[in-house]
Amino acid sequence: MKKVSFAEFGGPEVLQLIDAEEPHAGPGRIRVAVRAAGVNPVDWRLREGQILGAHPLSLPAGVGLDAAGVVDEVGAGVEGVAVGDAVFGEGASTYAEFAVLSAWAHLPAGLTFAEAAGYPSVVETALRVVREVGVRSGQTLLVSGASGGVGSAVLQIARERGVKVIGTAGAANQEYLRGLGALATTYGEGWVDRVRGLGTVDAALDLAGSGVIRELVELTGDPRKVVSIADLGAPGLGVRFSGAAGSVPDALAEAADLIARGRLHIPVEKSYTLAEAAAAHRDSRAGHTRGRRVIVIGGS
Repeated sequence: MKKVSFAEFGGPEVLQLIDAEEPHAGPGRIRVAVRAAGVNPVDWRLREGQILGAHPLSLPAGVGLDAAGVVDEVGAGVEGVAVGDAVFGEGASTYAEFAVLSAWAHLPAGLTFAEAAGYPSVVETALRVVREVGVRSGQTLLVSGASGGVGSAVLQIARERGVKVIGTAGAANQEYLRGLGALATTYGEGWVDRVRGLGTVDAALDLAGSGVIRELVELTGDPRKVVSIADLGAPGLGVRFSGAAGSVPDALAEAADLIARGRLHIPVEKSYTLAEAAAAHRDSRAGHTRGRRVIVIGGS
């Protein structure tokens, strides 16, 4: 099978499309014929050699955590899913023609494989950080870096829970944020004052790692009311860095429910082929994403 792999840490150029042995589903796992794989910042962070305790790896390593596809192997002890089912979920080395998943849910009706591949890690992260930051109905949550996949999910999940949201993003994504129910403002000089003009901030999330931790603490008045998923230096300022995943099966079940009820939609901004994985990483690292980026491997 074809698979994206890297044998050394470095830039996107270390990614190689290779011929590899097919993986197989062990106990409690399923294997899918991958139709699409989600592109997440954790993918290029691991490729660069950043130390992320939740995702240890040894070289050579595959790439990718999220996938959507068709089940073609079911491991021992697995119930509720059968060969031929369409699913989306999380596993390992998903930039490949076949991948083993450790958590999954059936594809919601009307969702394409390409759309579904963008949800697993994103929704798990969004649900986790909204819980960790402790924001409640009637309060206001500031989301820095709100237009990407996690931000898009956070805005919709928070609004579903009765939380007012303020989102920061580039000028081109202001209407996109407003379409998700957020009060929107841009980055750049004076952004703190612009946020203050939109209301008092009860809690804040740093999703972009753009060096705004001090300002988020200033706006909330308490480092315990700020959570970052992107700035490894956050703990040095008393801010929690959230990197360890919670229950992915529970997150997938909640995502499927929200999608089915029309309460969650994350658009696919751009899709790539396996051979274009390096370009996908370059674009993801550059930021300013509106929604999700995915690698399409089979029919989407």
